[in-house]
Amino acid sequence: MSKIFIVEDDTAIRSELAELLKNAGYETDTTEDFSATAEAVLNSAPDLVLLDINIPHANGQQVLRDIRSKSSVPVIMVTSHTSEIDEVLSMSCGADDYVTKPYNPTILLLRISAVLKRSAAKPENNTYNGLELNTAKGILGNGEKEVSLTKNELLIFQQLLDRKGEIVTRDDLMTVLWDNEEYINDNALTVNISRLRAKLADIGCDNAIETRKKQGYVLV
Repeated sequence: MSKIFIVEDDTAIRSELAELLKNAGYETDTTEDFSATAEAVLNSAPDLVLLDINIPHANGQQVLRDIRSKSSVPVIMVTSHTSEIDEVLSMSCGADDYVTKPYNPTILLLRISAVLKRSAAKPENNTYNGLELNTAKGILGNGEKEVSLTKNELLIFQQLLDRKGEIVTRDDLMTVLWDNEEYINDNALTVNISRLRAKLADIGCDNAIETRKKQGYVLV
C-alpha cells in the first residue's frame, strides 16, 4: 500500500483528502506543525507528497526545495491559484505534477496514480551526448550548461531518449502525454517539439531531433 503525505493547513480540506485517499486504498500521513514541514515529510518516508503551496512559515515551493535537497520522492503541488508563474516555479523546483483547487477527485486520483506509476518504473538511460537528464527537476545539462524542460517537453524527450535511434510517431507521443493526463492537441505537440528543439540547440545539441517522412521523430 502506497503512503501519501498530505501537507495542507486547512483542516477541513486535509480531512477530506485523507478520506478520499483512504477510500482509494492509500495509507496517509500528515502534519499540523508547519515550522518543520520538510523534516516531517522526510521522517515519514512516504511514496508521494501532496504539497499545498500556501502554508504557514515557509511556502510550499521552499518546502519542495528542502525536500529535493535530500529526497527524490514524487511531489504533486496543490494551489488555489491558477497563475502559470506558480506552475513554472513549482516544476522548476522539482515538482512532478501540479493541480489547482477546487480539483476533481477522480482527476486527482488519476494524477496520483500516474505519478506513482512513473516513479515505480525502472529508470531508463538518462544521459544524452554527455548531458544528464534530471527527471525530478526537469533539467538537462552537465553543470556547465543546462536547460529547464516543461513537463510536456520532459515527457517527450524521455520517450525519444528511451527509444533513441528509432522513429517515435506523433501518435506515440500523444499517447504518452494523454497517459499522463496532458490533454494536448496535434498543434500543441508541434509547438512543444519546436520548443524542445530550440532548448536542445541552446546547449549545443543542434539538430538533435529529426523529422522522418512526417511519420514521427528520431533522437539522433
